[in-house]
Amino acid sequence: MENMVLESLKTRRSVRSYSERPIEQDKLDAILEAATYAPTGMGRQSPVIVLVQDPELVKKISGLNAAVMGKTDVDPFYGAPVVAIVFGNKEAAPTWFEDACLVAGNLLNAAHAVGVDSCYIYRAKEAFSSEEGLALMKSWGLDENYVGVANCILGYGAGDAPAAKPRKQDYVIRV
Repeated sequence: MENMVLESLKTRRSVRSYSERPIEQDKLDAILEAATYAPTGMGRQSPVIVLVQDPELVKKISGLNAAVMGKTDVDPFYGAPVVAIVFGNKEAAPTWFEDACLVAGNLLNAAHAVGVDSCYIYRAKEAFSSEEGLALMKSWGLDENYVGVANCILGYGAGDAPAAKPRKQDYVIRV
């Protein structure tokens, strides 16, 4: 079956090398809007997305992420110019974590659909549990009920996206 949405879902890849080329505002707006349409438990729309475009702040947050890894000489954001951090509100819904993951998934897929590369970077929970991370959250108006779930880096790849790995045989079990 041919379908543009299905094709986009199958061709999205995680990109780990970025150019400095900025993302067009209309594309960023479309990506963020699509992310807000992710399903959420009881329709509560509990996640929050913090969009960071300031290069110094992106670098600072990348450094927090690297510190969680125990490394100071790496950029876990691979030079991406934008990071969209998805936070879940643990008091808003029992499905707060799953809701935030679905928002991140929509965000990554929407980025690919408009020609923007992306990668899901872990360690948001740990980075934003640090003193510095909590201070950033407070400056953004987020209280202790919010938990970092995903760092979604965005930009234009500096090279070709990797090829897809073959899908495993037993991915789907039909009963």
